[in-house]
Amino acid sequence: MLIVIFSVMLYHYIKITIFENIVQSLTLEAKNIISSKESLEVGNLEFYYPQSEHLSILQISENVHGLTSPKFIQSKEDNDTFLTLYYPYKDTMVLTIKKNTTEYSNVVEQILVDILIINATAIFLILFYALFLSRMLLLPIKMLSLKLSKLNERFLQEVSIDELPEEFEPLGDSVNRLIARIQTFVQYQKELFIGAAHELKTPLAVMKTKNEVTLIKPREQEKYIEALKNNNESINQMNKMISSILEIGRQEGAQFEKPVNIDIIAYINEIGNNFLILAKGENKNISLNLEPQSLKMFLQPTLFLHVIQNFVQNAIKFSPSGATVEIKTSLHDDEFVVEVIDQGPGIDEGKDLFAPFKRYGDKGGAGLGLFLAKGAAQALGGNVQITNKPDKSGAIATLKIPINTKNTKKLINSKFLK
Repeated sequence: MLIVIFSVMLYHYIKITIFENIVQSLTLEAKNIISSKESLEVGNLEFYYPQSEHLSILQISENVHGLTSPKFIQSKEDNDTFLTLYYPYKDTMVLTIKKNTTEYSNVVEQILVDILIINATAIFLILFYALFLSRMLLLPIKMLSLKLSKLNERFLQEVSIDELPEEFEPLGDSVNRLIARIQTFVQYQKELFIGAAHELKTPLAVMKTKNEVTLIKPREQEKYIEALKNNNESINQMNKMISSILEIGRQEGAQFEKPVNIDIIAYINEIGNNFLILAKGENKNISLNLEPQSLKMFLQPTLFLHVIQNFVQNAIKFSPSGATVEIKTSLHDDEFVVEVIDQGPGIDEGKDLFAPFKRYGDKGGAGLGLFLAKGAAQALGGNVQITNKPDKSGAIATLKIPINTKNTKKLINSKFLK
């Protein structure tokens, strides 16, 4: 559309320019004739000048229309076009100059034809290029869509980035990261369901056996009371496990929580007071070692709290009486790092501590805390790990969250420069 409008404007500009030049030449010719001082006083008679190579007709007649300024009229006779100038002379006379402009009109018409041909060619090339380019852009998208449509929970395979154009590699990387998260989620969900069935089935079987043994023959009242107490203990353990499984559902719901821009250092200081109350209840202490002094991050506070809370609870649980649990934060390679350091017996680094229903040590529990912490960390775009301290005097639980917002980076730099 813009090309057509520009072409029409160009055509009219050329046409007006050509005929303005003709008008100026005729006006100049009229002025020269009048200033030549030849015999123009002819009364009421018409006076004809001879034909010239530039002018078709040159004559003087009475000013019957009372013209006070030059007037131009364009006309057509047979196949020729003419431009006529009526130039007033001494109030009562009019100088008429008529010029054949057929050649100029033909040139203008040819220019119009050329412009139309050029426009049609340009539009065709643009449409062809747009169609070709769109097919080039849509081809990798269609190929990617086809591969994704074949994926399901039984067949999850990463997309080969080598087959994609360079412009689509970031999209392929994002899809592969999503597939990796889905694979991890499906794997842990399967382990969760299998573990939950096993963990609930075993105490139920034990309860049933105890009841059947108790009912084989009449027994003293104390035996019945003991059997009921044992069953109640098993029921309480199953209730804890069911609560942990329900916590998984709540955590998955928290993943859809709207991220907010918060000062993460101030937030850790705030929740650290609650952790201190929990530690004091078990004759232990909490220390905070937070760097930098302030850091704005865009994340879901509930998921972040879930990870840190689980780390701190485990650290308090496995640390001896009078011990101090340290919460430490720092920045490393565009990552915000939170470390919870305890003074417990350490861990077996050869075991998968984040698998569901895996219990280590003699402190009990459903074995789902670290499993939930890992899921929350992945939802935040980060990762978790647990290692022993270099001197084996405790464990270090670490959460790393990438910092990928420009505003956050600017704030970090300003803090360090100070």
